[in-house]
Amino acid sequence: MNQAEQPTRPALPIPGIDHLVAIASGKGGVGKSTTAVNLAVALASEGAQVGLMDADIYGPNVPVMMGGKDRPDLNPEGRMIPLERHDVKYISLGLIAGDGVPIVWRGPMLAKMITQFLQDVAWGSLDYLLIDLPPGTGDVQLTLTQTAPLTGAVIVTTPQTIALEDVRRGIQMFETVNVPVLGVLENMSGYRCGNCGSVHHPFGSGGGARTADYYDVPFLGEIPIDPKIQAGADGGTPVTAAFPDSEVGKAYCVVAGRVKDLVAN
Repeated sequence: MNQAEQPTRPALPIPGIDHLVAIASGKGGVGKSTTAVNLAVALASEGAQVGLMDADIYGPNVPVMMGGKDRPDLNPEGRMIPLERHDVKYISLGLIAGDGVPIVWRGPMLAKMITQFLQDVAWGSLDYLLIDLPPGTGDVQLTLTQTAPLTGAVIVTTPQTIALEDVRRGIQMFETVNVPVLGVLENMSGYRCGNCGSVHHPFGSGGGARTADYYDVPFLGEIPIDPKIQAGADGGTPVTAAFPDSEVGKAYCVVAGRVKDLVAN
C-alpha cells in the first residue's frame, strides 16, 4: 500500500459506543473467533456493556459459539436488534444467511455489510464493541479502518513460526492505517498434564511474547490448550461463562482486564 492509497481514520464516533476493538489474526485456525467471544463474555462479567460484531463474513461462527442463531428482528426504525446471550449483544451474517449457506461476495458487498452492521444495528449504549475480523489483511479490514473509529486491535496468534510470520504482517497493516495495536495474545500456548501437572508446549512457546517485544507492543498473555474451550464453543456456552474459575477461564479474564486498561489509557 503506497502513501496515496492509505485510508484516513474516520473522525466521528459511532453514537452510543465508547470503544471499538478489532480482534484480528494473520491466518486462520488460531482461535481468533473463540478469543473474541470469550473476551466479550469476560468483559461483560465485570459489568461492562458489551457488543460483539461478527465481521468474519466467510466464516461467521459467533452464533454457534454464543448459543443463539435466531434471525434478528427489526425495531420500529427498521434497525436490526442484536441477539443477546451471556450478557453480550451480538450480530452476525450467520444469523441472516442461515446455516450452511455459502457467502460468495466481492469487495463492494462486503463493505456494505460491514457498514450495515456498524450503522444499522440497534446496539444501544456500549462500553465496548468487539469486532471479530476475518483472518488476513483484506477488504473487510480495509473497509473497517475506513468506516469505524477503531480504538485499537488485538492480534491473536499461536506459537508456531508460520503463524508468527502472518502476525507480523497484521501488525504492520494496522500500523499502516494508523490503528493502534493494543497487544498480541498467544493462543494454544500449552497444556497441563492431568496426571503429573507439568505443562507441555506442542506448538512451541514464547513466540507471541517475542513478536510483541520486537514490534514494541504489549504482550497480553497466553491462553492454554484446554478441551473445555472447544466444548464451550460447540455447545454455545463460552468457557468464560461455563467455567469462569478454571485456569483457562481466568486466563481470558486476565487478558480482558489488560485490554480494558489499555483502552482506558
